[in-house]
Amino acid sequence: MSETAKLKLPLIASAQAQKHVTVNEALSRIDATMQLSVESRVLNAPPFVVSEGESYLIAAGGTDAWVGQDGKMASFLNGSWVFLEPLFGWNVWVADEAVRLTFDGAHWIENLLAVSVSRAALRAEVVETDVILSGGGAIEDTGFIIPAHTSVLAVTGRVLSEITGDLSDWSLGVNGAETRYGSSLGLTANAWLRGVTGQPVAYYVPTSLRLTANGGNFSAGTVRLAVHLMQFDLPSAD
Repeated sequence: MSETAKLKLPLIASAQAQKHVTVNEALSRIDATMQLSVESRVLNAPPFVVSEGESYLIAAGGTDAWVGQDGKMASFLNGSWVFLEPLFGWNVWVADEAVRLTFDGAHWIENLLAVSVSRAALRAEVVETDVILSGGGAIEDTGFIIPAHTSVLAVTGRVLSEITGDLSDWSLGVNGAETRYGSSLGLTANAWLRGVTGQPVAYYVPTSLRLTANGGNFSAGTVRLAVHLMQFDLPSAD
């Protein structure tokens, strides 16, 4: 056997010369897979500029130096690309998305908490958006931020730039429940909210958050909102 079974680490042969070359290559691969993280999972060709030690999950249709390596992890080690096949149970952090993936033997699952043998999954997610208040009205909707068929545990937020207008304060909720996630909220920069629901609220269609100016209208300001929710994936048919 010239390499290990799982990570394909090179093994030193009997009476091998320059043993340090083999050892260093093995250590480089271990370094790439410990506390595993990748820069991105959307590229199917190597980036033009890459630094030693950077890793990527190769998207479908790999080209150039990544041709034929779809789905593998590519790590730039010692000036060239090394490819590793993901193994069941691997966890990887994707830097450009700020998302954690778990490999179930066939697919990468985002933000996994639990999974069944048929890949029915329970996932926790945080969906974030910045709302720029410039319309001059009393109501500002975010657009669809809450996905369909999810349970929302809480919405948190922070005022990034002062909210101005002739309002006294503001509220956060959804259409028909305008104060569900907070009322009498602050206007100054760095004011914050933590709207925890008494029990998870289910949303069956894509839903917008609604900011309501109390006593007047919004004229300017920016608010960062984060929806803390649970997702429920169906079991597979195979």
